Amino acid sequence: MDNWKNMPPSWSGSDPCYEGWEGIKCTNSRVTSIALASMGLTGHLSGDIASLSELNTLILVGCGFNGPIPDDIGYLQELRYLSLNSNGFIGKIPPSIGNLSKLYWLDLADNQLNGPIPVSSGNTPGLDMLHQTKHFHFGKNKLSGHIPPQLFSSEMSLIHV
Repeated sequence: MDNWKNMPPSWSGSDPCYEGWEGIKCTNSRVTSIALASMGLTGHLSGDIASLSELNTLILVGCGFNGPIPDDIGYLQELRYLSLNSNGFIGKIPPSIGNLSKLYWLDLADNQLNGPIPVSSGNTPGLDMLHQTKHFHFGKNKLSGHIPPQLFSSEMSLIHV
């Protein structure tokens, strides 16, 4: 959060769990949810996000975030909801998102992301590894290439692309 601006007034002190920060939920003094939709926050996500090992919800819809989505996001093994839509994220979709085996919802729409949709190859993860994911939202980006057929294999559970 050191890279963020326009934070809510309730974000005072150093412990979001103890202080009760708006948009932050905790369980047993661990951050489990960050839901900051349309709050006017700006800045970029840093790789430090990976230290929130109990995070299951990351919703930053309609904020002013920019820069790349950090590859370290793939370390958030408890993540079930990842909504980064309607921001200014740039660069490629991190293949490490494919490591999020519990992910149900992935929304990266309405950003400036480019390149292909990453699929696994050798030791490199990809979105075709997200067998539990039901929703992929990628519209309104600058993606290129075809929609990988691996996303429609019998192992996938997608109901909306």
